[in-house]
Amino acid sequence: MATDTSTSDEIETTLFITVSGPPGCGATTLCKRLADAMGCPYVSGGDIFRELADDRELNLNQLTAQADTSADIDRAIDQRLQQIAEKWGMANKPFILESRLAGWLAGERADLRIWLDAPEDIRLERIADRVETEAEMRVREVSEAGRYQSYYEIDIDDRELYDLNINTARWSKRGVFELVRTAIEAYDPDADEGAFSTPDVDP
Repeated sequence: MATDTSTSDEIETTLFITVSGPPGCGATTLCKRLADAMGCPYVSGGDIFRELADDRELNLNQLTAQADTSADIDRAIDQRLQQIAEKWGMANKPFILESRLAGWLAGERADLRIWLDAPEDIRLERIADRVETEAEMRVREVSEAGRYQSYYEIDIDDRELYDLNINTARWSKRGVFELVRTAIEAYDPDADEGAFSTPDVDP
């Protein structure tokens, strides 16, 4: 959990929010800050993927390679994320789901769907101290995009369904949080004329 969130950052809401984006987009930073401010839990698809890698005593690159040859790994993760989305979509309580496919898997159960991104060189700088290398990140992005298209006919570059699309290189971490906070607090369900529809995903 983030430690620099003051009481003035508290957000009173019951919204179910999804956050998506490529590695280094700032999703984890935003989710931690939002979760603190909203007083709610959040689940990360990356954490579930890493837990699966640990369970199988594999590194991320090895598990990605296995996922390229079998649909079982991706489908197991996506089924788990979809089950979580179904649960929280009916709870009328604040919750955050973060993964590349979170917006698609949650569909219309989500109240607000966010896509974060940044230029590739910026994202590479941000992940420089991670275990995953630059080459591994690029392989994973291409691999995942291909699997999404193959399994679900999802074009990960199609951003139409997202309510907010933010280039996190243009604002500070605080600034990105404030942008999203403003959207949450300004949201009025009575004035909501409708989100873009999302095709059903069947993991």
